[in-house]
Amino acid sequence: MSDVSGPPPRQRLRSLSGAFRVERGHGAEPGSVTVFVRDPDGVTVVRAATADDPPEELWHGLRGVSAHDLDQPGMLAALLVPLADAGVPVFVASTFDADLVFVPVERRDAAVGALRAAGHIVEP
Repeated sequence: MSDVSGPPPRQRLRSLSGAFRVERGHGAEPGSVTVFVRDPDGVTVVRAATADDPPEELWHGLRGVSAHDLDQPGMLAALLVPLADAGVPVFVASTFDADLVFVPVERRDAAVGALRAAGHIVEP
C-alpha cells in the first residue's frame, strides 16, 4: 500500500474556452465532442455548448496543464476535495494527458477560489 500522507499535490490548471454541456451520448455531433465515455449502461459526452442550451445546464472546464504518471496517488483528489468542501458539483474525465474537471458555469468563481485557496494555480 502506498503512502499518501503529506500535502496534496499542487497543480496548474487552465480554463477551457467556451461553455460545455454534459449529456447522454445520443445525438451529439462528432466535431463538438470534447469527452466521450462509454460504460456498460450507456454513453456520456461533454460537448461544446450551443446557443440553444439552457444556461443553467452549462459547465465550465478546467484542464490540468501537466501530465502525470497514472500511478501518482492523490492528483485528482487534490482537486476534488477543495471543490467538495466548497459545495461545488463536478463532472470529471481523465486521460493519459490531463484531468478535466467541469463545474457548473454559475459556480465557476467559487470553484476557482476554492482551488486557489488549496494552493493550485488556475490560469484564465
